[in-house]
Amino acid sequence: MLAAMDSVVDGKHQAVRTALLVLLAGGHLLMEDVPGVGKTLLARALARTVGGTVKRIQFTPDLLPGDVTGVSVFNQDRHTFEFRPGAVFANVVIGDEINRASAKTQSALLECMEEHQVSVDGTTHRLDEPFMVVATQNPVESEGTYPLPEAQRDRFMARITMGYPDAEAELQMLRTHHGPLPSSAPVNRLQQVASTEEVLLMIEAVGRVHVSEPVARYVVDLGRASREHPEVLLGASPRSLLQLLRAAKAEAAISGRAFVTPQDVTAVVPVVFPHRLMLRRRSTDEAAQADAVTERILHSVPVPSGP
Repeated sequence: MLAAMDSVVDGKHQAVRTALLVLLAGGHLLMEDVPGVGKTLLARALARTVGGTVKRIQFTPDLLPGDVTGVSVFNQDRHTFEFRPGAVFANVVIGDEINRASAKTQSALLECMEEHQVSVDGTTHRLDEPFMVVATQNPVESEGTYPLPEAQRDRFMARITMGYPDAEAELQMLRTHHGPLPSSAPVNRLQQVASTEEVLLMIEAVGRVHVSEPVARYVVDLGRASREHPEVLLGASPRSLLQLLRAAKAEAAISGRAFVTPQDVTAVVPVVFPHRLMLRRRSTDEAAQADAVTERILHSVPVPSGP
């Protein structure tokens, strides 16, 4: 899966690896960066390698919650209401430019992401498994964007920033992505390499990765340090600590180990914590500021010795 995605997302191996890690940890991924750096390309590449069903939602200011979750429609022939599923009923849901929709529409994803179900008119509908939301957003300084609510950000296991590729990667992109028609794009020729059943088995295998008591305590210490840091107004939630541990287990599994080391936790903290922190002082580049605070939190907590 890594090799397949790397073949179309040039020069972004770490971002590709994080996307796969989040999938195997049973989480959701938020990608934030300026337009045109490959956010949607990575989301589409991940969806194509997994197989299963894929739905794409283009978030716009006029998008309604029912467009996301589904609506009940009255059937004239049967004189009953029938549920018509929305775009979230898929294995991989690509939310394009999620912060261009209103807070009301963004909130329609809260139950879907946390409980893998949708409640409409008092009836609960289960979503397909595996279920993953891969959302992209432009920086909040961009025109026509709405900041994601704290509850929404907290449901994303990880946030990554694509960044600009290096010169060699851009040159490779020009060699392979220059076709005039969308159908000629390399991502459209990407073949499925894992079925949904295989992905579910991998997620179950990640869940069985062993976590020792010192590692679990290290995760708790990091969370408490984030809440007590003088620059942080709102630190990591208990949900975020669960997601941090799941991400660390996926990191260990991808690295070929059946147990989590403190280094696995340290490796995933920079993508799990920053987007959840609410800082006391706002700046023009809040993402960079949150990254810097996360680094200081990491250095303030002693790393336990041994696995």
